[in-house]
Amino acid sequence: MSARAARTRLESAVDPAHDHVLGDDDAAITLVEYGSYACTYCRAAHQVVADLRDRFGDRLRYVFRQRPIGGSEDALRAAEFAEYAAAATGNFWPVHDALMTRGSEVDAEVILAVADEFDVPGYDERPDLRDAAIRRVRADRESADRSGVIGTPTFFINGRRYEGAWDEASLAEAMLGSLGHRLHAATLDFVRWAPSTGLLLLLATVAALVIANGSAGPAFAAFWQRPFGFVLGDRGFSMSLLHWINDGLLAVFFLVVGLEIKRELTVGRLASWRAAALPIAASLGGMLVPALLYLTLIPAGPLAHGWGVTIATDTAFAIALIVMLGDRVPIELRVFLTAAVIVDDLVAIVVVALFYSGTLHFDYLAGAAALALLLVVLNRSGVYRALPYALLGVLLWLCLHHGGLHATLAGVILALVVPTRPPPNLHALTAQAEMVMRTELANAEEGGGVMHHGLSEPALRAIDAIHDRVESPADKLLRTIEPWSSYLVLPVFAFANAGVTWVPGMLDGHGSLVLAIVLGLALGKPIGIVGAAWIAARTGIAVKPDGYTWRQLAGAGALAGIGFTMSLFIAGQAFDPTSFAAAKIAIFAASLLAGALGVAILWKRARQPMVRSAREASTACTDIEPPPPAR
Repeated sequence: MSARAARTRLESAVDPAHDHVLGDDDAAITLVEYGSYACTYCRAAHQVVADLRDRFGDRLRYVFRQRPIGGSEDALRAAEFAEYAAAATGNFWPVHDALMTRGSEVDAEVILAVADEFDVPGYDERPDLRDAAIRRVRADRESADRSGVIGTPTFFINGRRYEGAWDEASLAEAMLGSLGHRLHAATLDFVRWAPSTGLLLLLATVAALVIANGSAGPAFAAFWQRPFGFVLGDRGFSMSLLHWINDGLLAVFFLVVGLEIKRELTVGRLASWRAAALPIAASLGGMLVPALLYLTLIPAGPLAHGWGVTIATDTAFAIALIVMLGDRVPIELRVFLTAAVIVDDLVAIVVVALFYSGTLHFDYLAGAAALALLLVVLNRSGVYRALPYALLGVLLWLCLHHGGLHATLAGVILALVVPTRPPPNLHALTAQAEMVMRTELANAEEGGGVMHHGLSEPALRAIDAIHDRVESPADKLLRTIEPWSSYLVLPVFAFANAGVTWVPGMLDGHGSLVLAIVLGLALGKPIGIVGAAWIAARTGIAVKPDGYTWRQLAGAGALAGIGFTMSLFIAGQAFDPTSFAAAKIAIFAASLLAGALGVAILWKRARQPMVRSAREASTACTDIEPPPPAR
């Protein structure tokens, strides 16, 4: 989701001296609409608003602001004419109603007819008012941009963007503030709040620790070991609930990570070498140094196998703290940390597959290879339905599980083969959708709309089929499962794995393990990230942006020491139960220390550099990334 679309509040307050307002200023409900006279949906919504005004009476204050459809000369011309007519005649609403209800669309002929009807003088008679109207439309468009408006009609109810259906019943329910609507709005606000995933992880972790150390601790631990599976004839498949979570449910998280990595490598921040060099170098250093530090402190033996615990970064917690620090963290540094974490996730997945799998069974692995090849064939054949990929992904998971590799690798393989680009015939599909809409509108104008509301069922099926082809399976999967990964999979994983019962002496014999994990994450991570980034910049391999200082980069490196989710996952694969319990304590302590250290380093705002030329100013003051090149 873009930053603009994520805004949900009306940034420009209603001003009766400037806005076009119907209703009392002290009305309990204020409905603000950004609309366009050339938008067929706005014209339909116009009647809905009229019905709402009849229903709510003096309880409703209605405000209309101009947001002409981009690229439409008729839309811009109509908006400027409406504002000019309001200034010239002193009455906006009759002209507004005429433009919204006259014919099926607004063009120059309609505007001339409305001008004659309301005796609006020509532009040459009042050029001052014409200029004022142009400025007024521009101001409304700017306020729409500030409020995150990306389409019309867009409604704001008492300052909050309305995101439901805009039929009369739905809008009225939202205006009245029903319990269902309030819950829906609160859920959307929470999901859009960037630290929300980190907060859920924290709450799940705290809950697991409280329960594990209470009277229900033994029952809590036994619950996750309960077997669960299915039986088909004389064959069956069963695992404990904990294994279903760690091997099965976490595959969804790995699928999301894989899809995000692929998106970044194709059209995102890592699509060009210049953009990717610094975070790639820093991420590799941030994994190599902690691993070496761990192996230096741990003697040869079973515990040495746990070096992978120190290489991971927990994206949710790191990004949550970055967002909560606000403008103390430059946008360039956020981009750097996000890209570095993506590389970190990719390498961590490879490490799990190579070093933390079981005994290999090559018959099942051959089946997995055949399924992966079949998935590639689907990709190359232009198959854009998500269902075949999902079904083969489940079979791939089973083959990898029985083959000895960690089954979560199926999520990554599936992400790599799912198509991410629009179909090659995108323009033809778009033209087909426009033809369906034009045909429906033409039928309505010729009388086919009598006793008929909205699009016909065949037209809706056609548009739905077109949309199913236009949206790539990768986008569809990511849009569908990313919220489940963030708000269900990760909290459930933390709840099942973070519980550790504190027993006096439980760290006896594990002092070196705890020290290695804490130092590896809290100290090795920032040293490795800053050191590798400095070497890459010094040798000319990469260029550090001027938007952040080396001190701030060190703060981001410290936040990368929050290992948590992946660290717990790798520790569960690497250690026996006793060592795993000690490793959990070390991971918790290291993550707390890394988070506190990162916040302390980033808390002080950096001094803004002097800009010495207009060209430098135009480059340094913008926080908008240029779009990636078309591929």
